Amino acid sequence: MAATEPILDVLLLDKPEQLKALGHPLRLRVLEMLGTSAEEAITNRELANKLGVDPGHLHFHVRMLLRAGLITLVDTGKGREKPYRPVARTLRVAPELLASGLTTDLRAAMLDEVQRGWDEHGAEGLFRSAQVTARVGPEKALELIAELVEKARDAEDESAEPIVITAVLHPPTRSPSFDGP
Repeated sequence: MAATEPILDVLLLDKPEQLKALGHPLRLRVLEMLGTSAEEAITNRELANKLGVDPGHLHFHVRMLLRAGLITLVDTGKGREKPYRPVARTLRVAPELLASGLTTDLRAAMLDEVQRGWDEHGAEGLFRSAQVTARVGPEKALELIAELVEKARDAEDESAEPIVITAVLHPPTRSPSFDGP
């Protein structure tokens, strides 16, 4: 099964099994690792080495991403170790899936990744965040995120270590209640 199609710019996730495949932090890390390799495909063993996990354990997660259509197998015709690459550079969840409540695992995995980043890099000053409240509509906010993604891709430097950029948008939450004693 050779991957001959070019990598898509955006893949719209519209199936519950695609969300389920994203519902584990290790699978998110696999997608990130494959995404930072540009057009280069990476084998399960290479992924395991880069992620610091057991190849047998990782294989289960890679197969789940493959079955969900989020990564593809690249047939190089060389050896037993088959390389994988992402199907798309950017994944976007369809609005009907977001509204369905099926995103709990994905949300938990993303929050876990942010927390791990804070825990591992906060004390070193390598964890950065920004928050802004702006009067723009949801579609404009999505355009701004897409623009950020595109600018990050354009600025890529193969000699630099990869970083994770997480963008989230939501209406403002209600202020917490500060009822005194």
